[in-house]
Amino acid sequence: MTPARDIARLIEIMAALRTPVTGCPWDLEQDFASIAPYTIEEAYEVADAIRRGDLDDLRDELGDLLLQVAFHARMAEEQGAFAFPDVVEAITTKLIRRHPHVFGAARDLPAAEVKALWGEIKAEEKAERAVRRGETARAPSLLDGVTPALPGLSRAVKLQEKAATVGFDWDDVGLVVGKVREEADEAAEAVASGDRDAMEDEIGDLLCAVANLARHAGVDPEAAIRRSNAKFERRFRAIEAALEAQGRTPADSDLDEMDALWNAAKAAERKAAE
Repeated sequence: MTPARDIARLIEIMAALRTPVTGCPWDLEQDFASIAPYTIEEAYEVADAIRRGDLDDLRDELGDLLLQVAFHARMAEEQGAFAFPDVVEAITTKLIRRHPHVFGAARDLPAAEVKALWGEIKAEEKAERAVRRGETARAPSLLDGVTPALPGLSRAVKLQEKAATVGFDWDDVGLVVGKVREEADEAAEAVASGDRDAMEDEIGDLLCAVANLARHAGVDPEAAIRRSNAKFERRFRAIEAALEAQGRTPADSDLDEMDALWNAAKAAERKAAE
């Protein structure tokens, strides 16, 4: 088996990996549910490569994401549900259907009319999916179209943006800050109570309030949390490096010492930024 630029080779490799006896034991153990987290992770890796402007990494990460598509399609084919060509047909059908101003009779439409037409087509598709899934019809809502598949913080912002278009929104960022403090107090009370459901509810409310604050401040909450994660990782690695220089590990330390090393790393970052 040799590498190739043809998508057919990827499909062949995936089939070989999933072939009983001769395939890869790990790949053979997987199912849709076990692979789904990797699919999400690879999508984030693509976004990270774009954020860093690393086109070499972007090429590789897009390949990893494409592998996820091939993996899911192969498992579906094994179950007789669909195969990779069906995935391609589905997306090409959707693209042609959603762009009648490019591929159909609705050419030369003004931008506003193109946007309205796009919304109508998506609404039709959503209704068709509901019928196919046997879902009970719900009354139309302003919040329709905010997909449940988004990360929680991003979806919170999208829902809030939709509601804001009809005036359901704070008109003062100070009030949003106050709401964050109120929700933090309620979350603390829930934690003190030990009630698991209450904790989940109140911490969820706190996160929604923080997402709302980010929206009012013009900050992407997902970007903000990624930045904080990078900061945490950087400073914890500094703790590990400082202890390693003494021939020790964090397991040999205690919270007070590690907190002091954290503060030292924080101070060093600030000094370097000056």
